[in-house]
Amino acid sequence: MASESSFDVVSKLDRQEVDNALNQAAKEIAQRYDFKGTGASVEWSGTEAIAMSANSEERVKAVLDVLQTKLIKRGVSLKALDAGEPRLSGKEYRLDASLKEGLSQEDAKKIGKIVRDEGPKGVKTQVTGDELRVSAKSRDDLQAVIALLKGADLDVALQFVNYR
Repeated sequence: MASESSFDVVSKLDRQEVDNALNQAAKEIAQRYDFKGTGASVEWSGTEAIAMSANSEERVKAVLDVLQTKLIKRGVSLKALDAGEPRLSGKEYRLDASLKEGLSQEDAKKIGKIVRDEGPKGVKTQVTGDELRVSAKSRDDLQAVIALLKGADLDVALQFVNYR
C-alpha cells in the first residue's frame, strides 16, 4: 500500500525582505525631487504595521506606490499588505498599512472547500492552527491542487511548504 504524500498551505512573510523594501522606499523618498518639501516619510509603526505620511493625499498615495513597487521587486506579495485610506491628521495626511500573515480559520475553510469541490478526488484537507495540510495518495493529485490554488483568486498570499 502506497503511503500518503502531503504539503502545507501557509501564508507567511519574509520579514527581512519587507524591512529591506521599506528601507529602499524610505531612501528613494528622501532622494526624489517630487517628494522634496512634502514631509513624505515611510516607517515601521510597531512590528505589524507601516506608517506613511505626507502633506497631501496625492503625495501619501505616491509614497504607498513607491513602497508597493519595492515590495514587488523584493518578491513580497501585495496581498500581504492591507493599506487603509489616507486620513488627515493635523496638517499632514497619514496612511497606515498592516501586514497580514497566517491563514485565518475562514480563509483555511475557503481553501479547503475549493480543494474539495474543484480538486481531484481522494484529496483530504486538515486545518491545523494557521496552516492547511493537504494530503493524497498520488503526488500528481497534489501537483494539481497546487496549480488549482495558484490559479484561484484568493485575497491571501499562499506558499506551499513541507512537500513530501
